[in-house]
Amino acid sequence: MCSIVCNNNMSNKFEALKTSDDSGDDESQLKDSQKSDKDILPPLEINPNDHKLQYSYALWYSRRNPGKQTNVQSYDQNLKLVGRFGSVEQFWGLYNHLVRPSELSIHTDFHLFKEGIKPMWEDEANQRGGKWIVRLRKGLVSRCWENLVLAMLGEQFMVGEEICGAVVSIRYQEDIICVWNKTASDVATTARIRDTLRRVLHLPGSASMEYKTHNDSLKNIRV
Repeated sequence: MCSIVCNNNMSNKFEALKTSDDSGDDESQLKDSQKSDKDILPPLEINPNDHKLQYSYALWYSRRNPGKQTNVQSYDQNLKLVGRFGSVEQFWGLYNHLVRPSELSIHTDFHLFKEGIKPMWEDEANQRGGKWIVRLRKGLVSRCWENLVLAMLGEQFMVGEEICGAVVSIRYQEDIICVWNKTASDVATTARIRDTLRRVLHLPGSASMEYKTHNDSLKNIRV
């Protein structure tokens, strides 16, 4: 996996952190995928001298075949765990070796989620949630992804435990960044996430942003 998504010469763009203290429709497949042995990971060990983050995170990588619908099981098998971190130092250790999103192949994704939450609509933490979708023209995705990750780790969204994770998707004509949250029905919280996302990505007022519940996403897949 490191040969695909890692680059030993990648420079660190997160100096600011140093100072801050598609899925299927079969229920049986869903239960199997959520309870599989590979989901059981050993506890994340953090050096007591490290600067601990409020939450621990897992970074996943996936590559999908264009135009091909996937069920829960195949989507789950396509997710590859790149690494986990719970401190600023562990984050740097991982991020320093990652390629930029702009250097990834078409139809690939990075998923950065709080540890214990899989980047799947059917995960218990995501079932009643949704996501903000930002579509970017080519050339912007690496900077926007860096700004978003920095904001997440620095707890800039100020919405408690509502943020589940974020996804960056590399596509042919555009790139997409999404922020997933737990409670789609909480209008005030989703609005705060939208406003913070617009600010940290430096988006103009005319930028295209769309909120979509995971239930709606599942319905679209099943149609």
